[in-house]
Amino acid sequence: MTRRIAPLLLLAGLSALGQRYDGPKPPKPDLPYLKHATTLVPLEAVEAKEQKQKNDTLYVVEGAASNAKTPLASPIFLFLSSKVLPDKLGLYKFDVKGGHREILFGPKKSPKAIRLDVTHLDGNLYKIEVNDSLEPGEYSLSPEGSNQVFCFQVF
Repeated sequence: MTRRIAPLLLLAGLSALGQRYDGPKPPKPDLPYLKHATTLVPLEAVEAKEQKQKNDTLYVVEGAASNAKTPLASPIFLFLSSKVLPDKLGLYKFDVKGGHREILFGPKKSPKAIRLDVTHLDGNLYKIEVNDSLEPGEYSLSPEGSNQVFCFQVF
């Protein structure tokens, strides 16, 4: 019995490996896109301003809300990598204060990155999924060691 099933399982596994992604693809590299069914919504790409405060560093993004919005608590992003490595992106929640978004890093208080799963789809195309449900609020994907942020809002 197992001799009959083993070749079928092997064939099914090989056919799954041979499948290529045929959904929507991001038009621009190094910019994450929210995936809403067959529609892609580009994230707001900005440079966070760095402000030193004693031993802490505050990163500030102008505006109280991002124009890239999703109702999904566990959003999926598509990312076409050219210079930015998708597995070096961190997801963080912003605090909204005084008409801007901010996040504070320091020796006593450093926010932890929200866990992401990165899946290679095809060529330099990747799917990035949020592991946990996100609360409504402002978020950013940011490459490690960079002030570049890709902002979005969960509502």
